[in-house]
Amino acid sequence: MEEILEFLRSIRKQLEKECQEYLRSVAKREDVKKGQILLKPGEICRKLYFIKKGLLRCYYMLGEKEMTEWFFWESHTVVDIQSWYTQTPGTRFIQAMEDGELYSISYAELQEAYERFHQFAIVGLALTIKYLLIWNGLLEVMRLSSKLERVQWMVDHQPEALQRGPQKHLATWLGMTPETLSRTRGKL
Repeated sequence: MEEILEFLRSIRKQLEKECQEYLRSVAKREDVKKGQILLKPGEICRKLYFIKKGLLRCYYMLGEKEMTEWFFWESHTVVDIQSWYTQTPGTRFIQAMEDGELYSISYAELQEAYERFHQFAIVGLALTIKYLLIWNGLLEVMRLSSKLERVQWMVDHQPEALQRGPQKHLATWLGMTPETLSRTRGKL
């Protein structure tokens, strides 16, 4: 839990002591196993996960094919965005790609923290902006770049995913086949 607080303080140093105590009281440690599904389509995303250790991915099904949307690793937060913010049933899976240690906080608990602690609301806004910028960068790369440029972007911006993610899931994330990804990586 202290790693989470340290991470949050790195964003906003003046995080109130009362807020830190509140987060300690509501955050729940969850140990996950490789392959474990944390969220399925049709479920409401009621937990935000903070990754202390491990690798998670968010994906959806396109027919029978798994399409990876994102990888998350240590010091990242994970939700199904649409389901989390609307509190309606989602269309995404969240899956552990490695054994890991997570901390979770419920939607209601997070909203209470935002209402009670102004500094924490600023942290939430900063994290939202961070992920919007990352997501926007990925969308631009996917729309405007060649396969080689997409892999180079991943090397430059998401090396953890490239090193730890299975090739077949990395390939769907980058919009190519595993064979094309392998050939493209060989050109770098």
